[in-house]
Amino acid sequence: MILTMTDICKDYPMGKEVSHVLKHVNFSMNEGDYIAIMGPSGSGKTTLMNLIGCLDTPTSGTYVFADKDISGYKKKQLAELRNKKIGFVFQSFNLLPKLTALDNVALPLLYAGVRKSERRQRAKEALETVGLSDRLNYRPDQLSGGQSQRVAIARAIVGRPDLILADEPTGALDSVSGAQVMEIFKKLHENGAAILMITHDANVAQNADRILTIKDGVLSGGEA
Repeated sequence: MILTMTDICKDYPMGKEVSHVLKHVNFSMNEGDYIAIMGPSGSGKTTLMNLIGCLDTPTSGTYVFADKDISGYKKKQLAELRNKKIGFVFQSFNLLPKLTALDNVALPLLYAGVRKSERRQRAKEALETVGLSDRLNYRPDQLSGGQSQRVAIARAIVGRPDLILADEPTGALDSVSGAQVMEIFKKLHENGAAILMITHDANVAQNADRILTIKDGVLSGGEA
């Protein structure tokens, strides 16, 4: 089991009122799972993604990740866990514009304290995995949108994470580039990667083995 969320709630104060964004969410994920979570805008899917990705903490409930209860972790502890255990792929790529593809991919390993020679070797291997061995020294402004997203995927996998968390990974791409990116996720899954995809696109969600839905802060079918 990679993660288990039990009775998770997330509230935000709205003046004198409280907005109950997530309501008693139960969700679990095993090694090798490929899961898509779908929901319209305002459904709570981004908030849920932030909690799963340790970018935020729940108001109540229990979150166990890699056999550790992280519900009460502080920011520094969450940052360390993210760096070591979770690879992120975002809709907007989030690449540093002045760095080459190779250096963008190697960056998480720098934060993890990996020595330079190993960082560069692992970054090269990750870029080869996504079909960009000929773009190592290209900056983001020299890459297409699809290539930039493939660099982002390489960055997500370079740390050999327990979980790849993809948030609308094809949202900024044309249909051809989007299909290429989804093919990479398919191959990663076939090689044993655990993938959790947040999307509003039913065609993207169909690539997953399980599709869950969230509406008004309530997640349906989240327990394995």
